[in-house]
Amino acid sequence: MVVSARKLNQWGGTGNEADHLAAALTLTATAAQAQLYGTGSNSRSHAVSPYVNSHGTYVGGSRATNPNNTQMDNYGTRGNVNPYTGAVGTRTPRY
Repeated sequence: MVVSARKLNQWGGTGNEADHLAAALTLTATAAQAQLYGTGSNSRSHAVSPYVNSHGTYVGGSRATNPNNTQMDNYGTRGNVNPYTGAVGTRTPRY
């Protein structure tokens, strides 16, 4: 078993506070950048049943945001994240 002793500075910190601040600022900047188009994904969604398209290709089931008057909160819109797949949206909203 290896035990490492951390030396605390005069304020009771380990000296990594600057790293934590940098990480927090990066996360904040990334979140702000992600909002360039999307407004956050719509919290209400519905199941989309699997089907076979006109070319005979099977398309598996999925989930989609409920219809509303904007595309800004769709999972596929740039700045949003699909909570079911983790996929980041790439589409520019048309309205």
